[in-house]
Amino acid sequence: MGGSGRASWHSLDSEHVFELEYEHMFARILLVTAAAGVAVAVVAHRSDGAGHEAMYVVKPADTLWSIASSHYHGDVRKGIWRIQERNHLATSTLTPGQAIVVPVD
Repeated sequence: MGGSGRASWHSLDSEHVFELEYEHMFARILLVTAAAGVAVAVVAHRSDGAGHEAMYVVKPADTLWSIASSHYHGDVRKGIWRIQERNHLATSTLTPGQAIVVPVD
């Protein structure tokens, strides 16, 4: 055997050969998992779960209320909140010419 303490393939019985094949199973599972991860990363794309968005340029007489009421149905306060959250507005004051993002359903 030499001094390495490892047996050659020819000197192993069939029971030990199967153990050696199972030792390589971890490497195969790791390879398949890595390939699946790469495939998911290549195929993945942005989700539209957050909805679409529209750019809006504020006009001189515009308020958050008027913008929200023209873009949302139902409770206008919810529309105002969505616009404020999306644009990180600390106050409800808008400036004419200001570009804001209006999330649309």
